[in-house]
Amino acid sequence: MLPRLFGNTTERCVPNGDITENGVGKLDDITPKALKEIKKLGCTHVWYTGVIEHATCTDYSAHGITPDNPYVVKGKAGSPYAIKDYYDIDPDLATDVEARMQEFEALITRTHENGLRAIIDFVPNHVARQYHSDAKPAGIKDLGDCDNTAHHFNPQNNFYYFPGQEFCPQFGIGDEGNRYHEFPARATGNDCFTPSPGRNDWYETVKLNYGVDYLNCRRKNFNPTPDTWTKMRDILLFWAGKDIDGFRCDMAEMVPVEFWGWAIPQVKAQYPHVVFIAEVYNPGEYRNYLHNGHFDYLYDKVGLYDLLRSIVNRRSSVLQISNCWQSLEGINRQMVNFLENHDEQRVASPAYCGDAFKAYPAFIVSAMMNTNPFLLYFGQELGESADDAEGFSGLDGRTTIFDYWSVPSIRAWYNRGKCNSECLTDEQKLLREMYRKALTLCNKEAALREGDFFDLMYVNFDNDAIDPHHNYTFLRRHKNELLLIAVNFNAWATDIRIRLPRHAFEHWNIRPGIVECTELLSGEKCSKTLDPDTLFCTSIEHYNAVIWKCKIQSAQKVVKKSARTQTK
Repeated sequence: MLPRLFGNTTERCVPNGDITENGVGKLDDITPKALKEIKKLGCTHVWYTGVIEHATCTDYSAHGITPDNPYVVKGKAGSPYAIKDYYDIDPDLATDVEARMQEFEALITRTHENGLRAIIDFVPNHVARQYHSDAKPAGIKDLGDCDNTAHHFNPQNNFYYFPGQEFCPQFGIGDEGNRYHEFPARATGNDCFTPSPGRNDWYETVKLNYGVDYLNCRRKNFNPTPDTWTKMRDILLFWAGKDIDGFRCDMAEMVPVEFWGWAIPQVKAQYPHVVFIAEVYNPGEYRNYLHNGHFDYLYDKVGLYDLLRSIVNRRSSVLQISNCWQSLEGINRQMVNFLENHDEQRVASPAYCGDAFKAYPAFIVSAMMNTNPFLLYFGQELGESADDAEGFSGLDGRTTIFDYWSVPSIRAWYNRGKCNSECLTDEQKLLREMYRKALTLCNKEAALREGDFFDLMYVNFDNDAIDPHHNYTFLRRHKNELLLIAVNFNAWATDIRIRLPRHAFEHWNIRPGIVECTELLSGEKCSKTLDPDTLFCTSIEHYNAVIWKCKIQSAQKVVKKSARTQTK
């Protein structure tokens, strides 16, 4: 969630409105009641996005915070990923600005007291153009304070410079007294090594220097340890000391893997429970960042996310899911699956598929294929459609991260602190209950929480009793419990008959026969035949799923019992 948006109850926001017009959510709005309901939804962690102080157009100079030039801020609220002070909390989120750090610490305590864990962003690749820490601990030097600006690159500099050149982007940055000045110019956060970034660049940020000379064949200069490494490790240790449970590391692959391999073990040596999640989009680097960078988890964006979106929109076949997980063999459990996040378009937006229910089968696949984490973006469970043109963000199918705004579906659910369904539509209530059931199962059922996975499509791709392009089915198993999961991406209900391979019975040592089954989403109970020579029959509603839980017997145990009987 974005706390800035989560607790904002302003009903009529003005596009490009400032904080006085549109209001802003506070850390204190994330109440014990809200956290209890999030826990009941089936969540285990809350990722608080945008809590570290970032550049903004709101003036907090009365509190000793230097104002930002609006020409290098995106939106009135500013990007949560243009960090202005790595050691401080965003003043927007504080009820009492002077007590903002104490309010954050209270939120972490409150989160834990309500059975949840807390994750925050770590933004290591870039900072706001006017970065300045007024809250850094004694003895800590600011980024850039000791840089030699006469050199484009120096391994001990924190930034990359263009000596003798002023920052001059391809758009206006003010006139006379309000013009933004930067001399010498520094490289922009999206690896834009020019003093003249464009509108589509991350012009509000400055690239950090980890000892890689990008203009000289990306030559690495890691000995002695670059100054940026030490500073960023110390920032990680500072926040880990606030009793958080993990970091989601923004654009981690734009930072050399050698830094992560050096820093993460040092943080875990003091705080072994802290998890590290990397935003990495290059599949060729996945294993590098897991094994050498020591990350616990990575985003699965260009794999499963992109494929499921294509399937929902009927541009791809579910048969491709098999290739997707096979390409990640050995690291499947370390991939974070999702259908939405702050970078992506909302499922219910016209830019995606226009109907949150259409993506429910994709949610089941994403959340239940393996034991890896599933990321739920706030409002997704309510079918938030992001159909507002908020300001800087525009009408793009995304919930803004740049503007002061409120999210209609979340506002209705938050219900001025009641955190209930009173103000939800019937469709929102239904969707949220569907998500709650499935997410709760992910934690409750051992076969989902820690069991093995078996893809059934390789024996069903030519099965006339199943639509092999829009019905996906697989098994999950733990001890004597077997789950058969099937989803239907079609707009019509269907009766399917699933072929169960003999290899699954042999691999898991399952005795074929008639077993008692419960469909976990509907509660239906019946007897079904589990046998490689008999098709498993089930009905699935349109845009829906079934999860059949079957009590199984081990073939090996049956043989032993028979042998004892004969002896007697």
